[in-house]
Amino acid sequence: MAAFDNICFRASPSPAAQAGLRAMVARYDDCSVAEASVIVALGGDGFMLQTLHATQDTDVPVYGMHRGTVGFLMNDYSEDRLKSRLAVAEETVINPLRMRATRVDGSLDEALAINEVSLLRAGPQAAKLRIEVDGRERMAELVCDGALLATPAGSTAYNYSAHGPILPIGSDVLALTAMSAFRPRRWGGALLPNTAHVAFDVMDHERRPVSAVADSAESRLVKRVEITIEPGIRHRLLFDPGHGLEERLIREQFA
Repeated sequence: MAAFDNICFRASPSPAAQAGLRAMVARYDDCSVAEASVIVALGGDGFMLQTLHATQDTDVPVYGMHRGTVGFLMNDYSEDRLKSRLAVAEETVINPLRMRATRVDGSLDEALAINEVSLLRAGPQAAKLRIEVDGRERMAELVCDGALLATPAGSTAYNYSAHGPILPIGSDVLALTAMSAFRPRRWGGALLPNTAHVAFDVMDHERRPVSAVADSAESRLVKRVEITIEPGIRHRLLFDPGHGLEERLIREQFA
């Protein structure tokens, strides 16, 4: 069992999370991220993503406790037995996606995405996208409201609401999902190995502008977006036994 003696607490601004923060710090003390052997994040999934992005250079595991709206990445909240729960928690390691977006003016934006990279139409007309996988054209023209590439950890988020598949956390697969595909009609998307280099070219970008979003980092007026997995960054998530991401992904499909 791991020993997590130095706990760094982080909390979203919500009243419930802030109340939980005060209770936890009073009971277990607090330390800085630099001193921490574990980070406990109080909030919802959005705050968990913020915490993972903010601490990605530390290699310190993060244990989430649900004090927000959606809690897919979180454990149940309780002020009791925190150190005992941490000692037996199961670890899941995930790698983010790296987005490189070339804008119409030639500038380059880079961002990381734990859940997904999305391309979204930014005007009244549908987007026209060309899709390339590992340097080979796979679709000459996808007319749609948008498209996204999701990790297994993000497959139950935006990807699922766009009718994309739920991916087992250990599958080493990415989901390429279209939003409101017009041509090809009702295109069902694709499953790709997580080693794939995926590129989207925005066709007719002057009349059909597109934005690219890596989790919550937006790049506007893009003309080409390249996406690869980033193996050099590891996010270590801790879950109570029997309630890890693998189990949650399975449960979600039978809900």
